[in-house]
Amino acid sequence: MKKILLKCTILIVVLCSCQSRQQVTAPISTIDSTLQTNVTAILESKLSEINAQSGQVIVMEVQSGQIKALVGLTRKDSTNYQSCENFSVWQSTGLMHPISLLVALETGKVKLSDKVDTGNGIYQVQGRELKDHNWHRGGYGELTVQEGLAVSSNIAIYKTMEKAFGNNPQSYFNLLANMSYGKPDSITGIANLKPAHFVTPKDNNWTKTAFVWSSIGYNQHVSPIQILTFYNAIANNGKMIQPQLYKDSVVVINPQIASRASIDSLKKALVFNITDGLGQHAKSDKVVVAGMQGTSSLSTNEDSTKDMYAVEFCGYSPTDNPKYSIIVSINKAGLPASGGLMAGSVFRQIVDIMNERQ
Repeated sequence: MKKILLKCTILIVVLCSCQSRQQVTAPISTIDSTLQTNVTAILESKLSEINAQSGQVIVMEVQSGQIKALVGLTRKDSTNYQSCENFSVWQSTGLMHPISLLVALETGKVKLSDKVDTGNGIYQVQGRELKDHNWHRGGYGELTVQEGLAVSSNIAIYKTMEKAFGNNPQSYFNLLANMSYGKPDSITGIANLKPAHFVTPKDNNWTKTAFVWSSIGYNQHVSPIQILTFYNAIANNGKMIQPQLYKDSVVVINPQIASRASIDSLKKALVFNITDGLGQHAKSDKVVVAGMQGTSSLSTNEDSTKDMYAVEFCGYSPTDNPKYSIIVSINKAGLPASGGLMAGSVFRQIVDIMNERQ
């Protein structure tokens, strides 16, 4: 009888110790449930207002990579939206301008104060036209590189790429790879995330005009969370951190994506974009923010009202000691399509409610 009692006692102790170990190792979500609810309401309101197809918002802690809000919504019917797991969506991006500029700054051949002539808003490249969004109003003429970024000038960015890389576009892609652009390849808790894909001079489908479109966000497939990871590294003075949905130790993807001088220059330009550029709709009265807006065409139809666009904004705050980075990515059919006006205003509202809670 004593032996039976002893065996039962040992079994209970073993079971209890196993259960306690399971409780300790159970994954703990990084999501802030209150913030998740607030962000969902803000995004849904904007999607409804602009009659968008879908959208997502991701809020991440700069230094830890912990995701505090992960909201995806898609159209349910003519008036309502429903939650969806659209975080692995793979498409071109309108947020490439600052990334390309950082690559160019790293060559030492360009600086923010350099002058660039965008002409009448139409630039001929190998028989194809590269246009700025205001080409029908006569273009921006001569700008500094910093001003070109702030008005989202495709021509200013590409001419800066020409100056930095000349006839060697492969060196651009080599630097991008060194910066870990397009990482991470996977994130625990986000299904079907794929490594970012780019067309490079090494590929068979590379053309003479491919570098133009690559430098402004086309000829590639990338997910918003991969773009956010890069912008978060800018906010983090160059240290790229693995995003995480479950609390764990910090994982560093790249300890320094670019020189501190180049990072500091780009951070200055991202603040200028908010104060003096097309990013003004993201400007908060409560805290100083930095970031970039973008709009990219996802498809072209004979009926232009059915063209699909991605309107996006990515940034961080506060600028002096960044705590959070945020990306807003919305897909909608037809014009108007403005990353600054549509996604930037969502960014501002989220920054404001987060600031109120502190």
